[in-house]
Amino acid sequence: MDRSHKGEAAPSIAFQDAAGKTVTLASFKGKPVLLNLWATWCIPCIKEMPTLDALAGSQGAALHVLAVSQDFKGKEVVVPFFQKNGFKHLQPYIDADAAFSLGLGANLPTTILFDSAGKEVWRASGEKDWAGPDAAALLTEAR
Repeated sequence: MDRSHKGEAAPSIAFQDAAGKTVTLASFKGKPVLLNLWATWCIPCIKEMPTLDALAGSQGAALHVLAVSQDFKGKEVVVPFFQKNGFKHLQPYIDADAAFSLGLGANLPTTILFDSAGKEVWRASGEKDWAGPDAAALLTEAR
């Protein structure tokens, strides 16, 4: 876990929700946000997506789980990926400019936890089991 950015404000980078509406992380302020940067071509990203979906289902209204695609082809590849995999709780978010990964210098997958005030708590690089007990313990840091 990288805690070197703890307390920094969430970036104001714009991205699109499933309906194509432009949003920012500030749109989700008020409860913790788990931001996952991923892409359809990233094998570790694909492996962790089912655990992110399970996490989104188990956390319900207590945590926003945002899987933000960094695919340059945007909806063209992300929507079919979501349909094929049948995620029940995750919604596709699109950052077709890869502004998050480029702006934050982040490799994929990278996951960042923000508290309810929009301040960073920690970030993690690489594939994780987000539905397991270790992740649950880490998520309590944002409550």
